[in-house]
Amino acid sequence: MEKQQLKAERKTLVLSIITGICGYGTLAVLFSSYVAFSIFPVLAFAMALYGLYQEYMRKPMAEGVPAIASACFFVGVFGYAAFLRAEYPDMGSNFIPLMITLALLFWVSYKMGIMDKKEQKAA
Repeated sequence: MEKQQLKAERKTLVLSIITGICGYGTLAVLFSSYVAFSIFPVLAFAMALYGLYQEYMRKPMAEGVPAIASACFFVGVFGYAAFLRAEYPDMGSNFIPLMITLALLFWVSYKMGIMDKKEQKAA
C-alpha cells in the first residue's frame, strides 16, 4: 500500500479495531460470569458496526485493505481477550491471545509499510 492510501484508509482500520474490541466485550458481557452485565458494550458494538458500514458505503476500499481490516478486527478481539484474562486470572492464561495479537500486529505493520522505513531512507 502507498502512503496516500494508508492515510485514506486509517479510519476504516481504526473502526475495525474498535469493532473487534466491542464485539468481544459484548460476548463477554452476555456469556461470561466474570464480567458484570452492562448495556454499553452492546451499544458501542452496534455504533462501531454502523460507523464501519457507513465508511464502507461512502467509498470503495483499496486493494489489500479488506485483509488488513479483518486482521485489525482480530487484533481488537484477541487484544481485549488478553486484557480480560489479565484482569481476571481465573478465566485462564492470556499467553495465546497475546501472541496472536502480536503476530497480527507485526503482519499489519508489515503490510502497511511501517516496518520498511529504514530501507526507504537508505534508497
